[in-house]
Amino acid sequence: MATALVTGASRGLGLELAWALADDGWTLVIDGRDPTALEAVAAALSRKTTVRAVAGDVADPGHRLALRSVVEELDGLDVLVNNASVLGPSPQPSLAEYPLDVFEEVYRVNTVAPLALIQLMLPALRAAGGRIINITSDAAVEPYEGWGGYGSSKAALEQVTRILAAEQPDLRVYLADPGDLRTRLHQEAFPGEDISDRPLPKVAIPGLLRLIYGTLPSGRYRAQELSAPVKEVALP
Repeated sequence: MATALVTGASRGLGLELAWALADDGWTLVIDGRDPTALEAVAAALSRKTTVRAVAGDVADPGHRLALRSVVEELDGLDVLVNNASVLGPSPQPSLAEYPLDVFEEVYRVNTVAPLALIQLMLPALRAAGGRIINITSDAAVEPYEGWGGYGSSKAALEQVTRILAAEQPDLRVYLADPGDLRTRLHQEAFPGEDISDRPLPKVAIPGLLRLIYGTLPSGRYRAQELSAPVKEVALP
């Protein structure tokens, strides 16, 4: 049975991906900052598969070590999905007015924490077929006004991911841009605005599953542009 670690899985894109993997019988390790919400998600998912939920903030080194302990107990990992992110202030300030302590916190969550978790999980990732998926955004490549904190943190994550892919040729290392979605983070970016015209996170799931099951080379992909998965790789 394959095992996946999905961060930020108590809502939004992470939750939708966890449901999709549970439907396929994956063993799941999930985390989220809200213990109550995470516990409810874990209880629902456990009706389908084995779930280990660890509440906490990915920016906390102790929490990351707790995740590694759970993965070690499960005897290895097939897929690591770094999905947990923070927007920063809402409404978002210009860079000229951005509080630097908050700017640093955005980087700790969106850039440093994924790399730190990767460093901890690399020994546990299966040598054959192991995958790392870092969730990114078009804000990493487009200079949207007001997105200086979040966007630049994701741009840094993108370069980290590309270098990691070059340094770890035996793994598949992906950047996945899920596109504009109807999520709480996106609502925080546009406080008071109606974002009901954005699609729900589930539209990005077929593309993410394509990265998990397919044989695409390491790189950056727009999830909504990928077709439904062809399960070319027989994961354990």
